[in-house]
Amino acid sequence: MLSFDIRSLASKAVHVDGVLAANDPVWQDDDTRPCTPVHVTGRLSAAGADRYYFSGRLEGEAAGECRRCLTDVTVSIAEDIQLLFVEADTEGADDPDVYVIDSRAHELDMRPALREQWLLAVPAFAQCRDDCKGLCPTCGADLNAGACDCASATDSRWGALRNVRGQSN
Repeated sequence: MLSFDIRSLASKAVHVDGVLAANDPVWQDDDTRPCTPVHVTGRLSAAGADRYYFSGRLEGEAAGECRRCLTDVTVSIAEDIQLLFVEADTEGADDPDVYVIDSRAHELDMRPALREQWLLAVPAFAQCRDDCKGLCPTCGADLNAGACDCASATDSRWGALRNVRGQSN
């Protein structure tokens, strides 16, 4: 469960232990969605009048392609997060680091904030392994499987520099 009654938060903190599903409507079309449910744990409490603070962790897996060889990759995400929720008419509501909630709302829905934190935690470029050799720029062969039969391509624009060093084309 990732929605909480605001009135109960005023009197005591709650332990958060829930999941954000990969098919949840909070995700947008161009988001890097998780391939497993995002597990969220932590503590949500009041942090003064009309303010709520969450400190916890999100964990999940994202699918993507290796940036070098284009094979499918699964990346594990585990991130400690801190979130501050404030009601719309409260001082500090214009701060870009806080999440604004409607002052008439009776529930605090953490899902939009968790979506944003997930998107910040997912790496922009995944890699299958640290020593990935990638693809041959000429024939496209996967160099992790072995060397290809292509002759190494040289760029003729560098010929003048090779000549300066005493090498021939």
